[in-house]
Amino acid sequence: MNVILLGAPGAGKGTQASKIAEKYNLLHISTGDIFRANIKGGTEIGKLAKSFIDAGKLVPDEVTCAIVKDRLTWEDAQNGYMLDGFPRNLFQAEELEKFAKIDICLNIDVDEALLMDRICGRRVCKCGESYHVSTLNGETKCRKCGGELYQREDDNPQTVKARLITYNTQTAPLIDYYKKQGKLATVTSGEGSPDEVFEQIVEILDK
Repeated sequence: MNVILLGAPGAGKGTQASKIAEKYNLLHISTGDIFRANIKGGTEIGKLAKSFIDAGKLVPDEVTCAIVKDRLTWEDAQNGYMLDGFPRNLFQAEELEKFAKIDICLNIDVDEALLMDRICGRRVCKCGESYHVSTLNGETKCRKCGGELYQREDDNPQTVKARLITYNTQTAPLIDYYKKQGKLATVTSGEGSPDEVFEQIVEILDK
């Protein structure tokens, strides 16, 4: 089973991705992880991607597609995978069709006001744990490792609004794209708890 995971920033894709990958034994492919691995490994395509990132520019679609295409040829991707963060726009979706067969596109639907609250209220620790101010009760230390919690620089209203605008103009059109192909499944409980969201995802994927 080959799955695309869609959802605006703050929709909880990261949390659900790890749960889906574990339950269905799918390889979780995040474009961010692929970029970092290629850059760290000093591959030709990694060097190319790094040249754009270092210049403060977005990595061109052609380079992103080439990196994903290469990753899907690896042995560990032959028994099913989940794409997270790709495709980001219609061009990437059309290119993906040339080298991959997608079975389903899961879209986690969450109201924008809630997304703003989720992201702006997020506090993280260097160990990777993430919390929300509404559940911290004023605590400033990580419950897992005791580290100091902090707010990411881009978790502010202005940046979040800009990220949501980018998502709505570039990525949201993919919802219609996969709907027309009969491959779209929308998770309507996206505003519930992570367990409630995962419950609905399991219902969809088990079908």
